[in-house]
Order: sequence, then C-alpha cells, then structure tokens
Amino acid sequence: MIRKVTTLASGLLAALMVCSSPMTVMAAPAKKSTSSQSSKKKSSTAKKRSTAKKKSSRRSSATANSAPKPIIPTAFAHGPQTTAAAALVFDLSSGRILFEKNADARRVPASTQKLLTALVIAEEGNLDKKVVIQHSDTLAEPVKLYLKKGDVYTRRDLLNILMVRSFNDVARALARDNAGSVEAFAAKMNQRAARLGMRNSHFTNPHGLTEPDQFSTARDMARVARAAYANPIIREAIGRKEISFRYSDGRIRTFTNTNRVLRGWQYCTGMKTGYTNAAGHCLISSAEHQGRKVIVVMLGSDKSHVWQESCSLLAWGLSRASNTAGVDSDNDTGRSAYRQ
Repeated sequence: MIRKVTTLASGLLAALMVCSSPMTVMAAPAKKSTSSQSSKKKSSTAKKRSTAKKKSSRRSSATANSAPKPIIPTAFAHGPQTTAAAALVFDLSSGRILFEKNADARRVPASTQKLLTALVIAEEGNLDKKVVIQHSDTLAEPVKLYLKKGDVYTRRDLLNILMVRSFNDVARALARDNAGSVEAFAAKMNQRAARLGMRNSHFTNPHGLTEPDQFSTARDMARVARAAYANPIIREAIGRKEISFRYSDGRIRTFTNTNRVLRGWQYCTGMKTGYTNAAGHCLISSAEHQGRKVIVVMLGSDKSHVWQESCSLLAWGLSRASNTAGVDSDNDTGRSAYRQ
C-alpha cells in the first residue's frame, strides 16, 4: 500500500515545482519600455542591439543549441509512475531505494554503460597521458567525433567529451589505450562491475552498442551510477552543459550535453543518456537540493516521455531523500517502499 506523502515531503516537492518555473531556468527576456515618451532613436538602438545579439548567436558553434527549453516536473497523483520498461530511484545519502519498477529485469543499457567505462578510466588515473589515435579506434558507428589516425589527445580530454556527447569512437580509443584492446577492456569493465555488486550484468564493449550477451538491470546501473557520482572527475564531467573541444588540427568546436534534463532543470547535476533501437531511450540522471541527492535510472523509455518522467522522478526523489550522509558508494541498502 502506497503511503501518504508527508507534509514535509509535500512542501519540498511543491517548492521544487515552483522553483523550476521557466523564469528560473531560462534567461529573463529583456523588458519592453512602457514610456509613452520613448523616442525613435531608442527604438532604433534596441533594434541594433537585437541584430547584434542574433549575429553573436549565429557565430556560436553549429552544434550548440539555442537556450534550452525548461523542463517542469509534474506531481504524481497516486505515487511515482513511469512508462519506462525498468526504473529505479535511489537516495545517494542514505542508500535507500525510494522507487523501483522491474529493477532486476535484464535490459540493454545502451550508452549509459559509458559511466562504467569512465569509472575504469578515471580510477586508473594518469589522465594527462597522451593518446595516439589508431585506425581501429575510428571503427565505431553511428555517433562519432570523427577522430583520425595519428591524432593526439589526453585521456582527460577524451573522457570529458565522452561524458558530454557520448561519441563511440572516443570510447573505443579510451578502451584500447587503457587495456590494449576493446575485448581486454570489457574484461576490466566486468571485473569492476563485480566489485560493485552488479550481479546481473555483463559487458562486451565500452560504448553500449547492442551485442549478444551484453545486458544489465536498473538496479545494477544504479550501483555504477552511484560509484561514478562519488568520483570527482566524473562528477565534474557529467555536470557540463557544454564543452569546447580542440581537435588535433587546431579546430575548436562546442558541443552541448545530450542530457536535456541537465540543460532544462536547475537541480539536475548530470549523468548519462543512451539510445539504440534495441534499448529504447535510456537515461541515468542525478539531482541535488538542500543536501539531498538522488539518482534516477530509466531503461527502455521513449523520446516523448524520458525527459519529463526523469525530471519528475528526480523531484519526487528529492522530496523523499535524506540530507544525512550514509553508506559507502559501492553498496546500497534497503528495498523500495514504492513499486510499480
């Protein structure tokens, strides 16, 4: 039986809704002059400024989107709900699972598994080491940075762009540089997953493209998400709304984060998106407010629901989470009081 929301939780959830109005997420529009004595000269100046702003906007990177549309979380009338095939809401501070749906069902995690790739890379360190791109690194479809054989980048630069834009050739380059081959790196991923307690997962590549015998669950992905969030290098990378990347030939290009919740809701702190035909839309998102921290895992969603539902689950989770530090980042405790 679903418990009634407490007065405190209801109040915090209402505050999250109010504080998430478009005015707090997007820049406030310029105020129009109401003076009847405004001259044509002022009007002309305003037009010039508007034209200058438009030109400035056009000069930004072709990959940088316009101001993000705000995402407003919606309240649940009868407890948390989601259309995703599997989901889990996790309290980072206490270790409690706040909500789950088919959390142990095997699913294809798509690019959300790049959090595990990043965790292996970040934990082994030496991130300023140079990576020389090889031809085998470029053999990745369909989302690519278009690395070229002979290009040279640091591990740190590749790790950051991987978390922001999810390029598959970058994942291959990091894996090969770290372990000698994609296959050897997958073995390291599985070893790290085992130490995290991910007992219902198996990985065969660093990027998440569908392959036989590659799978995970919402519960297991919450475990790797929590460990990744505890890593300051990864936490900084996943929180970037955009990144400027310098290619080996000197070109600089700005990329926006694939996570629309991060770009559209002020309390979201990042994490990782994913999509393949087999996996559907997947999203691991995190949020923080007044010392409360939560992670939401959604696997097997669709484009029309994934962003809004993730944001709503984050807001609901924050209203239920504890603001007291709890258990170790590699372990979770307790079971959900809310199940769908």
